[in-house]
Amino acid sequence: MIRYAAFLRGMNLGNRRITNDELRSHFTALGFGGVGTFLASGNVVFDAEAESPAEIEARIEEGLAEALGYQVPTFVRTADAVRGIVAAQPFDADVVEAAKGAPQVALLADTPDGEARQAVLELATADDRLAFGDRVLYWLPENGVSGTGLEWKRVEEMVGRTTVRTLRTLERLAAKFF
Repeated sequence: MIRYAAFLRGMNLGNRRITNDELRSHFTALGFGGVGTFLASGNVVFDAEAESPAEIEARIEEGLAEALGYQVPTFVRTADAVRGIVAAQPFDADVVEAAKGAPQVALLADTPDGEARQAVLELATADDRLAFGDRVLYWLPENGVSGTGLEWKRVEEMVGRTTVRTLRTLERLAAKFF
């Protein structure tokens, strides 16, 4: 068995409400073991047979769509991948400490090509620093997410679908489950 984390997009927003107990129940019904949830924003840790993250994503998306009646974009990473995301330090520590905003991590569905990566990096400013990792885009909004000038829809047009978590959320998840 391999330990994975699934990051679900759009959970507990608007009319889409689901408890962590219900979410764990759905993952157990999909055949996953050792299911745990973290916060109420669609972070699920579980054990599964060795499958590719893409195969697991498809299984979760199909199962949740059937169970919940709506699409749930899913981003699966192995425990090692989550630890790698957390360990990366794409921005200078002094810049992070001085920023009013928290470092953000956008999990990407696919690895963008070089042209898309370059186009996204050209959107970076001193107020919105950007850096790519392995299927992630790190973002440091100087004035917080609500005070940013970065057009996230434009970023997604270039890199495809994403889901965003604070780096702190990923650090805490990794510390608790991995």
